[in-house]
Amino acid sequence: MLDRVERDLELGYGSAVVVEAMRVATKLGLDVALKDVQAAITDGRSFAGPKVAGLGYCFGGTLAWLSATRLNPAAVVCYYGGRIVEDAGEVPHCAVMLHVGARDPHIPSSKIETIQRFNPDLPLFLYNAGRGFNCDQRADFQPEAATLARQRTIEFLHTPLSAR
Repeated sequence: MLDRVERDLELGYGSAVVVEAMRVATKLGLDVALKDVQAAITDGRSFAGPKVAGLGYCFGGTLAWLSATRLNPAAVVCYYGGRIVEDAGEVPHCAVMLHVGARDPHIPSSKIETIQRFNPDLPLFLYNAGRGFNCDQRADFQPEAATLARQRTIEFLHTPLSAR
């Protein structure tokens, strides 16, 4: 997906990369990125069957949310999707789960409250952690939160992906 902006681009996880990552995501744009997500869903169905789920982190978490509201996956899981709040009023058409670090500076409690106000029945889990708590390459890595989020994700995805 990022090749559309810069060929063979690889971004690390340090704080110095944040500005570059935001530049690339902005230049790519959500509409173009969602076309790639739809292509991945379509391709996934060609070999995995009709039920394809999405899972995204950060910018990918936002794309997972938008795929739930604008595309047709069977389910999605969003980890710390900072821009979800901007489209929190859109209605998901599939099962959705969100994971957020309570100390994430990009997703303050006011944004979490907005998401919950628009989606009161949505499973949204807050962890005593910062941004990127699930990535062992980040300073905010929190193994206990990562393990719990992964367990919840696997259990959550089991139902929509195995139902007939």
